[in-house]
Amino acid sequence: MNTNDIPIWQKYTLSIEEASRYFRIGEKKLRRLAEENPDANWLIMNGNRLQIKRKQFEKVIDELEVI
Repeated sequence: MNTNDIPIWQKYTLSIEEASRYFRIGEKKLRRLAEENPDANWLIMNGNRLQIKRKQFEKVIDELEVI
């Protein structure tokens, strides 16, 4: 890790790849969830990159029984 890198648990937004590792959910499933919920408050587009708002997505995950 570079000294300028922010730890993943402190980042506000995560890429699909980072979110996959952090939440232990497959990248394909995360992309499908984003595709099925385009107006979700836990999604943000950064140019053409999809970003997941970590804290908002944690709240969604906390309420689910199955994903």
